[in-house]
Amino acid sequence: MGGTSGTVVDVKNIFQVALKTNSSGILLCHCHPSGNTDASDADIKITRKIVTAGHFLDISILDHIILTSETYSSMADKGILPSVNI
Repeated sequence: MGGTSGTVVDVKNIFQVALKTNSSGILLCHCHPSGNTDASDADIKITRKIVTAGHFLDISILDHIILTSETYSSMADKGILPSVNI
């Protein structure tokens, strides 16, 4: 849940649904109302945290997509989807 300038991401809630559905991989997405599809430092940081948690649960993060009213941007397509460094 978020506002126009920020959001709180509860990683436990993301994986709660993934575990209940026995998922082996998930796609993340969120909206940028500003229309800017560039991933922010905060976007990359939370994605890295989610990717790391997924690693321990054997759940792959396939992509993180940023949506606007006109277009989208894929972290995987841009080569900026964080990887696990353990």
